[in-house]
Amino acid sequence: MYQLTVFYDGTCPLCAKEMRALKQQDKNNVIKTIDIYSEVFSEYSNIDPKAANTVLHALNQKGELILGLDVTYLAWKLVGKGWLYAPLRWPGIKVIADWCYLHFAKNRYRVSYWLTGVSRCNKTSCSK
Repeated sequence: MYQLTVFYDGTCPLCAKEMRALKQQDKNNVIKTIDIYSEVFSEYSNIDPKAANTVLHALNQKGELILGLDVTYLAWKLVGKGWLYAPLRWPGIKVIADWCYLHFAKNRYRVSYWLTGVSRCNKTSCSK
């Protein structure tokens, strides 16, 4: 049983890269990652595709919805790297970090292009 199921945009180069890095660190296989553009995503009718394309979504073991940087922090915490993201959840910083995250999420293809030279993945370009 997975402790966390993360729904991410597999067409976003930075998003796909983070999910690969997360799964690499997931030695105990406690996290399941689902590309919202994959056929598997259709099995999760309780997750709104439009909302999941706007902000990172996850379900914990209890089926509770977690959003945005709370997902990022919890996912990395589950693989023993939560300390890297913990400051983003501290009072005061949390508000600013969440605001920055929402702007990143809205512009993730442009930011991906600036950082990687690729704005969107296709079935093969982000699979490695």
